[in-house]
Amino acid sequence: MIIRSDETQDIEVPGGGAMRMHLFRPAVEGRFPGVLLFSEIYQVTPPIRRLAAMLAGNGFVIAVPEVYHEYELAGTVLAYDPIGTDRGNALKITKPVAAFDADATAALTALAAHPTCTGALGSFGVCLGGHLAYRAALDPRVSGAVCFYPTDIHSGTLGEGRSDDSMARMADLKAEMLFAWGRQDPHIPFAGREAIRARLEETGVAYAWHEFNAQHAFLRDEGPRYDPTLFLQAMVLTIDFFRRTLG
Repeated sequence: MIIRSDETQDIEVPGGGAMRMHLFRPAVEGRFPGVLLFSEIYQVTPPIRRLAAMLAGNGFVIAVPEVYHEYELAGTVLAYDPIGTDRGNALKITKPVAAFDADATAALTALAAHPTCTGALGSFGVCLGGHLAYRAALDPRVSGAVCFYPTDIHSGTLGEGRSDDSMARMADLKAEMLFAWGRQDPHIPFAGREAIRARLEETGVAYAWHEFNAQHAFLRDEGPRYDPTLFLQAMVLTIDFFRRTLG
């Protein structure tokens, strides 16, 4: 399906000012389920845009917010280099968790109101975005969430003060969840993955769990950790999941 990828929407986040969302959607008449896609710490990079385009072309309206809009000018993209990495990691523990949550609430509201969206909502994310997709799923409007190698859930170290309540709030999840991990990912070790899975079992959340022999960021089609074969497998899993959970 041919897509449109040239739209942006600036929305107001209470207490957080304007946040830019980048929109990707089928370039045909109709209405489609909406998916809020959260980026890595680098914001809306070319690999994130290509990932959003892949999902949009399979029949979804994808909205990608700029996660550090309070700290960077609209349109800022951090580079995949030590300077960009340091900046992204610093902002990840500067921004309050409540501000990340407010972003998700405002973005979901705007996405649901988009004229090409059916109102069915999901969330998707990679790395930092995987954690933010998880937290977005605490909103009861989200029916399905896909979290690829989400950082900081197991350690509770997201946001200002490096103290989040994501594990504690797992019982609040009503959405069906899909988690995907790389076994060779140093950021989420085996013990961390096991802690998350044990908590999922304890709380009775509906979830799917996939582990691959892969590094962190294996979906990113730039750099040495990209695995094209796993990318295709991951997209099939994701698209099938959203078609089932979002309609």
